[in-house]
Amino acid sequence: MAAAPSGEQFEISYGDQRATVVEVGGGIREYSVGGRDVLNGYSADEMCDGAHGAPLIPWPNRLADGRYRFDGVDYQVAISEPAKSNAIHGFLRWRSWRALERDSAEVVVGTVLRPLQGYPFALDVRISYRLDVDGLTVTTVATNVGPTAAPWACGAHPYLSPGVGLLDECDLEFTAAVRIETDARQLPVAEVANAGTEYDFSVKRRLGSPAIDSAFRDVARDGDGRAWVRLTGVDGRCVQLWLDDSYPLVQVFTGDTLKPNRRRAGLGVEPMTAPPNAFASGDLVFRLEPGTTTHHQWGVQLGS
Repeated sequence: MAAAPSGEQFEISYGDQRATVVEVGGGIREYSVGGRDVLNGYSADEMCDGAHGAPLIPWPNRLADGRYRFDGVDYQVAISEPAKSNAIHGFLRWRSWRALERDSAEVVVGTVLRPLQGYPFALDVRISYRLDVDGLTVTTVATNVGPTAAPWACGAHPYLSPGVGLLDECDLEFTAAVRIETDARQLPVAEVANAGTEYDFSVKRRLGSPAIDSAFRDVARDGDGRAWVRLTGVDGRCVQLWLDDSYPLVQVFTGDTLKPNRRRAGLGVEPMTAPPNAFASGDLVFRLEPGTTTHHQWGVQLGS
């Protein structure tokens, strides 16, 4: 049998929950509860498209011209979005990860990002995917294993599933005070108040047909420090994604630029520790000292 494009498949389960984490990219390919998709993923015989389920390391979103400055040194990384002359979503989406720990309901995958051109730093990265009564919890742990401080940011790229049909008939709810406006290259140009705009979903309402691909900051949080994004499908089931306070931003993407059969079939809801072009602007980029470890956590569950 030919190997899957996404490599080895790490399947986990808990009750009627099923999830598959993959070797290539270390992301989550599928997650369902009772046969109902919670995440919009991809099949085992397909390559990952649109970064479905992928961790975004060591930066999320875009970096203009692949250039940044850190500790007084200028760096240039490869352009991975040539049409817009950007580097996008870091380095690890096509690397092989391996299972470090595994049981029936949890898998921990890991990889080491060795020094490379434009990023001469070393990171040990481990991601836990765990199923339990609270749904799926994803914990990213990164340790600087190099001799010098390293710039660090991260994100994840799950797509919430509408169940059946397209996003247009779904209801969306999340609260954020600020939306980041971007230019044609999807690089930040301004921050605007979100209340009362077409992007304001602080009260649950129909998503409809508008195309959204924006980062939001100052997201509302509950007493546990979690921000929530809720998508209710035509079947009445609500997919709820949360992000802890190490993720101060969330990108919302309706998928309109994906290939035709994937457009608006899932809602990209991307926890991010830093905004677009952060390595260049320095905005919320974390200085990870040698031997220092950072933790980030998000999760998703299917409500009634």
